[in-house]
Amino acid sequence: MSEVERISVDDAPAPKGAYSQVVRAGDLLFVSGQGPIDPATGQFVFSDIRGETELTLKNVELILKGCGATRKNIVKCGVFLAEAADFKAMNEVYAAFFAGSGAPARTTVQAALVEPGMKVEIDCVAYLPQK
Repeated sequence: MSEVERISVDDAPAPKGAYSQVVRAGDLLFVSGQGPIDPATGQFVFSDIRGETELTLKNVELILKGCGATRKNIVKCGVFLAEAADFKAMNEVYAAFFAGSGAPARTTVQAALVEPGMKVEIDCVAYLPQK
């Protein structure tokens, strides 16, 4: 396996803590948990679960794009919901995001999220063979 590489993607929201946006280890990309942050301002955009899920998935996609990958490369997602009651609405947005590209494996849990007011956080693992 090649060296582990920590990658920063300028077009995506900057980390708000001590973590890398994405870490490459061999052919795998590990994208840190993303939330509903406006990539232009770096500020949280709190809305309903649908809006937060859509923005969060767009942020995941921005990070993947910066690494040369797309949503089709995602093999596993972790979805963290502040409220289990938001599952159905989140799942509808999530399913639409992956329509046509094939949904990855997924774990969804209810969790206390770090940022008050945040409804969803999503991380993922993507497969992108090195050239």
